[in-house]
Formats: sequence, structure tokens, C-alpha cells
Amino acid sequence: MRIIKKRIHDRIEREEQTVATKHEQILLHIESLPVGNKISVRQVAKTLDVSEGTAYRAIKEAENQGLVSTIERVGTIRIEKKKKENFERLTFAEVVNIIDGQVMGGRTGLHKTLNKFVIGAMKLEAMMRYTEAGNLLIVGNRTRAHELALQAGAAVLITGGFDADESVKKLADELELPVISTSYDTFTVAAMINRAIYDQLIKKEIVLVEDILIPFEHAHYLTSKDKVEHWSRLNDATEHSRFPVVDQNTLKVVGMVTSKDILGEDQNELIDRVMTRSPLTVSIKTSVASAAHIMIWEGIELLPVVNEHYHLEGVISRQDVLKALQMIQRQPQIGETIDDIVFKEMTVYKNSDKPYRFHVTPQMTNQLGAISYGVFTSLVTEAANRTLKDFKRSDLVIENITIYFIKPVQMESTIEICPKLLDVGRKFGKVDVEVFSEGNLVGKAMMMCQLLDR
Repeated sequence: MRIIKKRIHDRIEREEQTVATKHEQILLHIESLPVGNKISVRQVAKTLDVSEGTAYRAIKEAENQGLVSTIERVGTIRIEKKKKENFERLTFAEVVNIIDGQVMGGRTGLHKTLNKFVIGAMKLEAMMRYTEAGNLLIVGNRTRAHELALQAGAAVLITGGFDADESVKKLADELELPVISTSYDTFTVAAMINRAIYDQLIKKEIVLVEDILIPFEHAHYLTSKDKVEHWSRLNDATEHSRFPVVDQNTLKVVGMVTSKDILGEDQNELIDRVMTRSPLTVSIKTSVASAAHIMIWEGIELLPVVNEHYHLEGVISRQDVLKALQMIQRQPQIGETIDDIVFKEMTVYKNSDKPYRFHVTPQMTNQLGAISYGVFTSLVTEAANRTLKDFKRSDLVIENITIYFIKPVQMESTIEICPKLLDVGRKFGKVDVEVFSEGNLVGKAMMMCQLLDR
């Protein structure tokens, strides 16, 4: 019975590896296609001799990785993968999806990148002075403007649901510059595109594991067939005590081995017998903040980074995470998040028994005109964070928080936030926060944090 189970397990593992290999082959095939090439599930399945289901899943993964873009009524096209420094620049394909547009002509140019958009609300001659190659001219049903914009190397977005003239469509196909139509008005379209660029700026600022990882080529790891003596050699060479263990054939992460695992073990013992199986891992798209939380919570100094098939992509260490967190704090904000907008209203008063004050603006309130619970929680958390950081000078992760809403705080009120340190140890900190409005207590909170040693 045990032999039969082992055979079944081996067969399932072989099938998973085959699927993973096919999946990776499809992704490599898509990456090798020229930018602007149209891709279909049937075509990929036929070219690589795989099932349509496997091809569909791989194309979806390619879309997540930013290799392709799927547009309704057009299909899936290969686009240029953006570097993080160009993250805020949109392709015309992304613009079509944002505004729910219809491509009237120039489909082969959808992969191109939009530099800036120009609103054509002026005379033709003045409009053309502002329109350059790589621009997107947002305009109504003005055929001559469409033609001149295309000739200048700009794409055209026609608002109000109007169609394009046949001559314009033909010119767009020849020049490989998209002409897009949308039912929205010019102001709405500009606001939608601006919002999308703004959101991209916020995403650009979030540091991910892929930005700080030590890549596979430079990472230290062991295979399941190595012996304990290999761990000892790596430990002497790197002074690290924790290494990922991968399968020798597939490079799939199968475990982690630490100094605790090999303590008292024979030097000729296989790593496979002493390692800890099913280790904690992160992906390249995991945020550094999440990785830091895992490291603090589990008390570990190194995490393996894996892809969707659990193959080792690299490793991140506690030192890398700390440096990244410190760098984030020094970066100027470009795209503001809700927290940034809230904290702008917070004023700090040094040497005061109520060091933080906050003015409740209309946008910070709920439907009843009182301060939003989310805003209140953000303020209390930020005040406690700053107090702990001033005292301990270390990064922290909130473990739990208890909030008591005693009285509603009305719009245009000024509230005073008074945090008090109750207990600070090497690993934990406790803070009590009281919130006052016009001298009256309106809320209390108790917060417990884990401190991340530098």
C-alpha cells in the first residue's frame, strides 16, 4: 500500500513539473514575441502543442506580469514591460481599458506609450502647436484635427461617442497610431486618465520584494541531496545560519535549514533528513512591509523568494528589509494616499502635554458629519507610532489595537491627541492614547506593537 501511494505521489509530482515547464515555456514564448503582436489562446496552444486551458492560464499570468494587455473587441496584444521608473506612463491599450473605449483604427499601435495628453479645446492652429509625437489628443468630432494630430505622430481620442471618418481610420492604420472613441465627455475622460496616472504613482512608491532581493545567481542555498557538512561550509563562508533548500532537479523550494536543525547531527547526514519542511516564503510582488511583518512575527532573519511554481527566485534578509523601510521613510511623496492626506492636517506641538492636534475637514467625516472611524483610527495609530519611534528609535509593527469611541467629533472641530508610553521592552511596546475635543474626552485607545531591532 505504501509503495502504491509513493508511486501515485511521484506521478502527481511529475505531472505538476510538466505543467510548470509548459507554463514557463509559454511565458518565454510570449516574451520573445515582438511588441504589438496579437496573441490568442488557440494560436499559442497550436504553436507550443499545449492544451487551450494551459495556454489561457499562461496568458493571464503574462497579463499580471505586464507582458500583454487584453482589450475588449480587440484581443490580447504584446506590450513592452514597464520599468519601475516609467511606471506612471500608460500605454494606449491601458487608456482604452480605463475609458471603456472602442478602437476605430491603428490597432497595431496600441502597445505604444502615452507621453502626455492634450485637450483640443481651441482653434486648430493653436491645438497643433501643443500636439507632438507620443501625445494623445482628446477632442470631439473634428476630422481635420484628427488628421493633423496623426500626421504629427499623436494618437487621437474622440469623446462624446462620435465615429471617425474613413480617411482618418485609413491614416491611423498606415501610421500605426490608434484612434479611439469613447462615450464619455472630455472632462470625464481627462479626469479618468489623470486618476489612473495618479494611482500608478502611488504603486510606484510601494517597495516590493523584487526591488531588494538577492537574486538566485548570487543567493546561497543547499539542495536536498547535500550533507550537513555543506551547511557548515556555507556558514563559515557567509556567517549566515539559515539557508533555503531546493530540489536538485527542479530548483523548487522544499525546506529551510538552520543552525537549530543541524545541532548535534552527523556531518554526513543528508540535509533532506534534518531540514524544516514547508517553509515560509514570499513572492517578488510581496510588499516589503508584509515581508517585515512575517520576519518580526516569526523571528526569522532570511526569507526565500519564490515564483508561482515555488521555484527559488532569490532571498531577502532582515538587513535588506530594514534598509528598504528606512529608505521609504526618506522618500518624498508624489502620489498621495488617504493616510498622507489625513496626516497633513496633523500638527505637532513639542513640549506639550497634548502634542498632536488635528483639524477635522469635511472630507474626513462620515455621512453624519462626525469624524470617520477610519480617520480616527489612523490618527491614533500615527500618534502612538511617532511616540514609540521617538523613544526607541526603531521600526515597529502593530500587533493589536483597542479603540473606544466615547463621543462623536463634529466637522470643523480641532482635536488633541495625547499618547502615553505604558511599557517599552526590547521586543514590545504598549501605548495608551487619549483624544480630546474642546477639553472633553472623546476617545481612548490602547495599542501594542512589536519592535524591529535595527
